[in-house]
Amino acid sequence: MGLNDEVGRRLKGLRQDAGLSLSELARRSGVGKGTLSELESGRRNPTLETLYALTTVLDRPLSAVLDDPPAGVREGVAGVSGSAVTAVLVERYEDERAATDVFRVTIAGGATQESAAHAPHTTESLMVLSGTAVVGLRGATQTAGPGGHAQWPADVPHLYSAPQGEVHGILFVRYPKDPPGPRPAAASRSGSRR
Repeated sequence: MGLNDEVGRRLKGLRQDAGLSLSELARRSGVGKGTLSELESGRRNPTLETLYALTTVLDRPLSAVLDDPPAGVREGVAGVSGSAVTAVLVERYEDERAATDVFRVTIAGGATQESAAHAPHTTESLMVLSGTAVVGLRGATQTAGPGGHAQWPADVPHLYSAPQGEVHGILFVRYPKDPPGPRPAAASRSGSRR
């Protein structure tokens, strides 16, 4: 089974488990109904932004629709790509407090990818292996070089950029379960894209 088929099968199962029609998930996520139908049938390549839009509405981590992590990440392993970021799931960890996805990421040199808000209280941390990344909140970005790291709230719009050339790193995305306090206003809107 290929990446598209596996993503489609898992996405359809999550949608059905949530009791949402194709039309309703499309409306809430801002993803076109035709696109969603093609994703579920495995006929369309999923993008990182689209998958985040859908999994945020479904209140699930991105890893819920991706194939199980490979036994060792190596060059040439297929990942899911956005406008600037390619991510390969390498680990998924879950306990009673949170689910954490760990990705091997590449940010294309000279490119910037804007990511809309993820589920409430989600955080991201990037450890840079090579290159210099500019990441985090627009207007409050952080710069991290080889061996450095950055952390930011991901339940508000944020970005990834590699202005000086390609960046390789490890991205941790943490989705708390039953977080304390009210839901952030920035994450309560629908129709956003990742």
